[in-house]
Amino acid sequence: MRIIALIIGLLALLGVLLLPQPGFAVTPDEILKDPVLEHRARVLSQELRCMVCQNQSIDDSDAPLAKDLRLLVRERLKKGDSDRQVLDFLVSRYGAFVLLKPPLEISTLLLWGLPPLVLLGGIVTLLAMARRRKAMVLEPAALSSDEQRRMRKLVE
Repeated sequence: MRIIALIIGLLALLGVLLLPQPGFAVTPDEILKDPVLEHRARVLSQELRCMVCQNQSIDDSDAPLAKDLRLLVRERLKKGDSDRQVLDFLVSRYGAFVLLKPPLEISTLLLWGLPPLVLLGGIVTLLAMARRRKAMVLEPAALSSDEQRRMRKLVE
């Protein structure tokens, strides 16, 4: 009975250890002393794309460039910039791609419009292929006279 309890305990511990853990890329030396500024920095960092990882925010990325961007955000906040000014500064420097959720503008239209167009194109292609397949009539090839003679022998 004790062995079963031990095994269950070990499996539970293993399960907890294997659960996804949040990554904390922000190192203690980056954290601002002012908790209000630090909170603003964290919120802004979650809105900015790591230019190396591309699908991660700079808050989640361990890349050196992400660290540099986090430090830049904190530096701008310490200088008194508003959140909007920090974002505008980074967009002017790196383009709208630095934002994880870029605004819908003429310059980002392709970024927003291409995924739905590709999806629509895929659906149309699948429907066309299904129609063609349905329209195809599978007719068996006609038997040669030799094959017909062998078949008659087998049937008799």
